[in-house]
Amino acid sequence: MGLQDEDRMDEEDKVDEGGGIHPGDGQQQEEECVISDEDFDTDLELDRFHNERRAYDPTGQSSYREACKMLNVIPVSYFLRNMNQSEVNMMHYGLGSQGTKALAISLVTNTSILKLNLRDNWMEGVGGAAIADMLKENCYITEIDLSENRMGEYGARALSSMLLENSTLFSLNLSGNHLDERAARHLSPALIGNQKLQHLDLSHNRFGDIAGEILGAAIAENTAMKSLNLAWNCIRGKGAIAFAKGLEGNIFLRTLDLSYNGLGKEGAVALEEALKHNNTLEDLNISNNRIPLEGAIHLALGLKMNTTLRILKMSRNPMQSAGCFAILKSVQANPETAVEFLEFSDICVDQEFEDLFESTKETLPNLQVKHGGKINAALKKS
Repeated sequence: MGLQDEDRMDEEDKVDEGGGIHPGDGQQQEEECVISDEDFDTDLELDRFHNERRAYDPTGQSSYREACKMLNVIPVSYFLRNMNQSEVNMMHYGLGSQGTKALAISLVTNTSILKLNLRDNWMEGVGGAAIADMLKENCYITEIDLSENRMGEYGARALSSMLLENSTLFSLNLSGNHLDERAARHLSPALIGNQKLQHLDLSHNRFGDIAGEILGAAIAENTAMKSLNLAWNCIRGKGAIAFAKGLEGNIFLRTLDLSYNGLGKEGAVALEEALKHNNTLEDLNISNNRIPLEGAIHLALGLKMNTTLRILKMSRNPMQSAGCFAILKSVQANPETAVEFLEFSDICVDQEFEDLFESTKETLPNLQVKHGGKINAALKKS
């Protein structure tokens, strides 16, 4: 395709622009991906390509066109027009693995883009590895969204290797990438060794009990992370206990989202100890975690001694009004509490809770509480 044809491309034809990768193609490609101890072949391709370049290319436009030609994919006109911007949003462009490779080749020398969104591009493991190799060389990109790309263990392994070398990236989104305990084993040393990454999103993956244990041990030793999102996974039982123990030893994390897992009573008991000893966490979301009344009481004991937590979200847990009451009572009883917001959405509270809240506001006038409404007194009697 010539450059004139390229300029006539409509941005709405995003899937065709990115190389025409479709779900059926992606499944076949992932089946062919085999993890080995050998290095990823994208290194050789990047080196070979850049050795052939003759002129300095600060945006990477010429290298992108040549890479697309070499990989037999159609250049994305939006990318060509915005390579000199500090922020580039390329969600849903259907790049596929080959289109992602071409993009990665051009980004090695790009000095403009600081924030890059590549969400939902069917890059899979091979494309993820190409991005990882690029991030080993690029020292300008600080935020990257790679969510919803089905990268699996192959991509996680490459990105983990990158995190041990990259010193500029501070925000990484890997949500919805089919990551499981095998991916967690690769991520663990990266979380321990990386000193720059501050925000990591691992939500909507397949982390279970074993992954919870692996990541918990890594979090205990991490010295950079400020926010971690593990919502919508399957961390429960021993995994929940191990992760809470890791949180107990962490002294850097400020925000943690564990909503939509399965912490249950056991996880809540472990979090009691974490809240007693952790003096840095400020925002904790444990909504929809099957935490019963007994679990809420244990959490309340931890809150009674905690001096840093400002936001606690416990929506949609089967702890009833009595559990909400126990949490609020512990906040009231803690003279050094930092709690500003409690969320109990979809949990109805009784008059006893309402009375306690009114009395608590006398000493904590800025405290906000959100709940599922008041239990009808007549209904309660019946």
